[in-house]
Amino acid sequence: MTIREQLELWEKDYLSPYATLSMHSKGREREEEQCDIRPVFQRDRDRILHCKSFRRLKDKTQVFLTPEGDHYRTRLTHTLEVSQNARTIAKALRLNEDLVEAIALGHDLGHTPFGHAGERALNRICPYGFEHNVQSVRTVERLEKGGQGLNLTAEVRDGILNHQTAGMPFTLEGKIVRFSDKIAYIHHDMDDAIRGGILTEKDVPREIGDVIGYTIGERLDHFIHDIVTTSFEKDDIRMSEPVAEAMKKLRNFMFERVYQNPEAKSEESKAEMLIETLYTHYLKHFEELPADMRRMAGAGEPVEKIVCDYISAMTDRFAIAVYEELYIPKSWHG
Repeated sequence: MTIREQLELWEKDYLSPYATLSMHSKGREREEEQCDIRPVFQRDRDRILHCKSFRRLKDKTQVFLTPEGDHYRTRLTHTLEVSQNARTIAKALRLNEDLVEAIALGHDLGHTPFGHAGERALNRICPYGFEHNVQSVRTVERLEKGGQGLNLTAEVRDGILNHQTAGMPFTLEGKIVRFSDKIAYIHHDMDDAIRGGILTEKDVPREIGDVIGYTIGERLDHFIHDIVTTSFEKDDIRMSEPVAEAMKKLRNFMFERVYQNPEAKSEESKAEMLIETLYTHYLKHFEELPADMRRMAGAGEPVEKIVCDYISAMTDRFAIAVYEELYIPKSWHG
């Protein structure tokens, strides 16, 4: 018996009856020989962790564009916080930690530079639209490894696709990541907003604080404990009604005070203009794209989608550098 098979039997004996077992995975689009050490979801986690799109997250905006300071979140640190929240919940509920970690680490792989400003710009200008969760799935299925994709399991791809509020994953592990994403961004975006002088802890309304706490740490702890206690030994992942309502109010508060704050978002219109300009440029000069992306057009992929693939994969820094290279005059050196 291989180590992988022993681990699969351990899952069967130890995990909750509601957990997604590695041995019962719906499988991959392309069949592969099983690893002798790692179950399928652990293998997916490793593939995501080692892929190029994961590394690029370190230079992609979370909320604040190019902040002056070392402690503001990036898309990578957000991803790691989602993963940590999800694993804490999964472990307490005896669900599959490897699966939640793979979904969490992969959920934002397709996100644009400049956060949701970049996403809005591509969604507005591309005739096929653009959603980062759909692009994350496209990244792991089609774009990584020079067009081969990562060939992940159906459970991981489903969790990535449905991590937003509008979606609903078919595994409990995917539902954990869906909650963990919201908890993470509300938690760390408030922390960053306080660091940036946009909010103070005292600004949180009492109707929210009385339910889930008055400090960032208290609220994070309350959210996670509430999900665990409400979901324990149930075939669902949910919050209690008072906490879910408080979270909704806190999210609305963050939209009003941070996500739509003119001071915090003063540079976003420039970022959207930059993204739209690059999109228009590469539609006209498709030959400037890398060869592996140009080949996708020969295979029947629409050029508009391929241009979105290229731009959405950029880091903030690279997008700015490309824009400067194309449109900012340089000093003449005679």
